[in-house]
Amino acid sequence: MRLVVAAVGRLKNGPERDLAARYRERAAQSGRSLGFTACDIAELAESRARRAEDRCAEEAAGLLGHCPAGGVVLAYDERGRADLPSEQIAARIGAWRDAGRPALVVAVGGPDGHDASIRTRAELILSFGAATLPHGLVRVLVLEQIYRSMTILAGHPYHRGEPGA
Repeated sequence: MRLVVAAVGRLKNGPERDLAARYRERAAQSGRSLGFTACDIAELAESRARRAEDRCAEEAAGLLGHCPAGGVVLAYDERGRADLPSEQIAARIGAWRDAGRPALVVAVGGPDGHDASIRTRAELILSFGAATLPHGLVRVLVLEQIYRSMTILAGHPYHRGEPGA
């Protein structure tokens, strides 16, 4: 299974980009032995359309363009679930891999959020809570959760969750 973080916006050079790169590299390295062939980043330019609805639709088309037929879309959206523990996220990713799904695309929208087409296509919609977070920080958190999922699936001690969870 190929892992892709498809995000609207580009990270500038700096600590967020460095930390995101570090978690991406760790996830890619950990995932190889677990059947994950890559952990890629696809950055899409923000739409310049006038209306927010049009911007969201254009960005959604770009994000969905990274998901092959049969692939899974996991979206981070302010209306998503904030209550799913990391163990359950890892279990879902492992189940999609075990089902032979070709790719997991983690979609991170732009400043206007996701278009309905993303929310309809997504098999899981998550949130980091009600607080508004900077885009660069969200990207770091997404990549950390992917890395955490790889370590959970591998039985690595990086994750110190609830015993038996």
